[in-house]
Amino acid sequence: MADNMHYDAIVVGSGISGGWAAKELTERGLKVLMLERGRNIEHLTDYVNADKEAWDYPHRGSPTTEMKRKHPVLQRDYPLNEPTNGMWADEQDNPYVEHKRFDWFRGYHVGGRSLLWGRQSYRWSDTDFEANAKEGVAVDWPIRYADIAPWYDHVERFAGISGARNGLDILPDGEFLPPIPLNIVEKDVAARLQKAFGGKRHLINARVANITEPKPEQNRLNCQYRNKCWLGCPYGAYFSTQSATLPVAVATGNLTLRPFSIVRQVMYDRDRKRATGVEVIDAETGQTYEYTADVIFLNASTFNSTWVLMNSATDVWEGGLGSSSGELGHNVMDHHFRVGAEGRVEGYDDKYYFGRRPAGFYIPRFRNVEGAPRDYLRGFGYQGSASRQGWKREIAELNIGKDLKEALSKPGDWRIGMTGFGEMLPDHANRIALDGTVTDKWGLPVLAISVELGENEKKMRVDMQQDAVEMFEAAGLVDVKPTESDYAPGMGIHEMGTARMGRDPATSVLNQHNQVWDAPNVYVTDGSCMTSSSCVNPSLTYMALTARAAAHAVESLKSGDL
Repeated sequence: MADNMHYDAIVVGSGISGGWAAKELTERGLKVLMLERGRNIEHLTDYVNADKEAWDYPHRGSPTTEMKRKHPVLQRDYPLNEPTNGMWADEQDNPYVEHKRFDWFRGYHVGGRSLLWGRQSYRWSDTDFEANAKEGVAVDWPIRYADIAPWYDHVERFAGISGARNGLDILPDGEFLPPIPLNIVEKDVAARLQKAFGGKRHLINARVANITEPKPEQNRLNCQYRNKCWLGCPYGAYFSTQSATLPVAVATGNLTLRPFSIVRQVMYDRDRKRATGVEVIDAETGQTYEYTADVIFLNASTFNSTWVLMNSATDVWEGGLGSSSGELGHNVMDHHFRVGAEGRVEGYDDKYYFGRRPAGFYIPRFRNVEGAPRDYLRGFGYQGSASRQGWKREIAELNIGKDLKEALSKPGDWRIGMTGFGEMLPDHANRIALDGTVTDKWGLPVLAISVELGENEKKMRVDMQQDAVEMFEAAGLVDVKPTESDYAPGMGIHEMGTARMGRDPATSVLNQHNQVWDAPNVYVTDGSCMTSSSCVNPSLTYMALTARAAAHAVESLKSGDL
């Protein structure tokens, strides 16, 4: 335990946004305490499965019956497997209540889901920041692209985003390292789509936080095309708290990291209208501590940061700190996906590729950007890839034996597939709240979640499938089939909203600098701050907002505003 109980700043959470908060605040000279509710994971030494192959696991990577019993929510999708077992929150210790199905996949350890994320990294556009105001949806964002563009530059240069400059207004270019190349089939399909749709639809290199050139100043080597990112990278090739932001924060000498620290509440001085610190439960001993600070950054992930606010200052506001607008806990969003198309590509049987890329292609949003408006608002993009089938493919014509073995030692057909990622509108009815009947291992109230897709999203999903089929057929693919599999909110692992930014304290929780209206020395810069969801992956925007807010906090401390 840290001896000092007072710090210039406290950062709650150590995931993508928490790591950025710690880096920026310590580099600017503040003494910072970072609190993480789970265990520590040391860079390199604690990546215990990073070099294992499927045959190194007792069940070849598949989840066991016991794992499914312990993780009834996690087993609904791919995150439950032997390689990442133990990297997700223990559902027995950390339950939640589903009033409507919501698949909440949590990473309770140092680094959080920065060790487990998909690394897709895209900027928002002017269209995204302006949409709410133009369409009369929810409330207006208090910022525009111009406000955050320099901070996108800042975080991209440090994190290392590989991508190509495509010159598209709907998907602004950034400060990129060379892209992870498209394979030959993807390149040719991209050209066919350009021709078939008159240059209105674009298949481009995915933009990902995997570095393609070394960053020796960060002790990070370029991607080795192992595609084992979710196991922790021994080369530091993908951006995570452990590989990038945490080492910088530690090197300043200004950071104290305290794992196994569950923040129960932000302490609040009702006379000064300022937060004074946080109350912490030691997750191992159950003992309670109080730490004080001049500024607090909540980066515990969307729902957990909101949970902390709901538990804070309840003697002043029944709904907790930041609840005076009536919006705290509301407007939950995710990206809906798992609907698209697949097909077979002929004419490339003499072509193959090198390595296992950690990324494929991306098709940026085109609906409600070009052409006639649809019967729904906003739009979607696609993520996908082309590859040759491997030994796992089914061959109905062959039985076991020599012929089968020889056939399966050769690559199969080229196939290509993609799934749409659609924007979900903010809706006051989609919410989280404290449940009064269930508690966790530490006797703390848990969250009850009530979220569902609206009619807008359901209409959009029709186009997400039909457009995918149309594009693949236009590109000359054969055996094109629409695809759709089970989806429930949360499965995108992009939960957002619940403490939105806005222009008016009567309708929002945070101001234009991510400060809680009711306590300006509390900043919230994880996914809970989002006012809308766009259709692109949100983590790059969390990074930029966090760096921007940290600079504002330090300047405000210097000026005496906080």
